[in-house]
Amino acid sequence: MPLTPVSYTPATTVNKIADGRDTLPDNGAMHLRTSDPEGPVNDPAPGQALLAARAFVTARRTATTVPDYPGTLPQSFAEAYAIQSRAIDLFDEPIGGWKVGRVHEPQASQLGTTRLAGPIFASSIVHATAGTMIEMPVFADGFAAVEAEMLLRVTQVSDNPAALDDAAILDLIDAVHVGIEVASSPFAGINALGPLVTASDFGNNAGLVVGPALPDWRHRDLSRLHAAMSINGVDQGEGDMTSLPGGPIESVRFLLGNLAERGIGGGGPFWVSAGAISGVHVIKPCSEAAACFDGQWTVRCRTRAATPTTKTTG
Repeated sequence: MPLTPVSYTPATTVNKIADGRDTLPDNGAMHLRTSDPEGPVNDPAPGQALLAARAFVTARRTATTVPDYPGTLPQSFAEAYAIQSRAIDLFDEPIGGWKVGRVHEPQASQLGTTRLAGPIFASSIVHATAGTMIEMPVFADGFAAVEAEMLLRVTQVSDNPAALDDAAILDLIDAVHVGIEVASSPFAGINALGPLVTASDFGNNAGLVVGPALPDWRHRDLSRLHAAMSINGVDQGEGDMTSLPGGPIESVRFLLGNLAERGIGGGGPFWVSAGAISGVHVIKPCSEAAACFDGQWTVRCRTRAATPTTKTTG
């Protein structure tokens, strides 16, 4: 059962602030909204969606864990994204981008998609600078991983991205950077229980480190960008995106289609973290991650245990 549309306020240009994090002014923030956060507006299973969303948001706000999945596991992406939308509503912060994750076989054939999406909140987007070690919070007793990623900055959206060829998708993008996605959730079993559960808790995203711009990106095969990840100096894996159907351009096309289907439209710019290049690498707090791209550009961060925030859950 598809989600019915929710309202949307377009994003404005992301502004860099003193600590390197991105922020969006309140009058131009990308927010999902339902007309009644307590009611069955766009949810196949409204009670379950609100129950799960509250549990995930409360745990993220208080830096505590979710020992067991809250309620019934989602049985479709419609249910998973209903939970995600409720949680975005409750979290009530500007969105500066979206992560795209891989759905592997046999689930990809069963669910009819090779990808899933989750929000990246503007407050968790950090710009890496030379000589500075960025600290990124992760849930110490939940799930935490780092992923080498290609980050595409989308400035326009399309109501029918499936009809656009690759050149037209590229025209919606004004920059490509390399970076690291921090994947973390207060629920330790988020990845083990499959892509529907992953999608339900913000797509398992906890932050984004934006590294250097990729030069001449319009004239290269983006799928062949190579990345190698190390943690505390130990190699974790390497690869490129040739094994991901359609590569990073298809990730943007998918994401725009996902947002359109969910009734999320409007302007940009916003980041699209296009998918893990070298794999998903589990990490613990107080660890240092380094992602090296094509042997030329390296992005680094150090993880720390998440701490409670002062904002309360609705």
